[in-house]
Amino acid sequence: MASLPYLAGYSAELQQRVQALLDTGRLGDWLAQRYPESAHPVQTDRALYDYVEALRQRYLRNTSPLSKVLYDNRLDPVQHTLGTNTFVARVQGGKLKSKNEIRVASLFRDAPEDFLRMLVVHELAHLKEKDHNKAFYQLCCHMEPDYHQREFDLRVWLTWQRQGG
Repeated sequence: MASLPYLAGYSAELQQRVQALLDTGRLGDWLAQRYPESAHPVQTDRALYDYVEALRQRYLRNTSPLSKVLYDNRLDPVQHTLGTNTFVARVQGGKLKSKNEIRVASLFRDAPEDFLRMLVVHELAHLKEKDHNKAFYQLCCHMEPDYHQREFDLRVWLTWQRQGG
């Protein structure tokens, strides 16, 4: 289905069900029923840093600290970039300095907190596992037990947003 690019990897049956909800105008109601809280308190870059750092401290205490966490309005969900995790290592004098940065698309300011958490968990998992492999997804599920359902629902929400929701 060409009109559902976020759901391209899912079964035709799931895509048809989402398309039917979209065609009848009930997709927004379905999402509102599943995620009734529309706003979350993580609105500033500082609040986002604290939110991400709390999750990192809880689940990934032994990873290197994050130097920067912020909302980025240049990240484009149409290009399938919802968040980024950047690791930069530089030599300064005789020392190797490394920095980890996480950037989250600005549209997550208005998303349900469950979606923000799912994306943050995804980016934090990249601190330990660089590739999307089995260990990566196991780590995501450790931090967010409903990770796969949240990811699917996020893709449905993005589809709804793209259609003008």
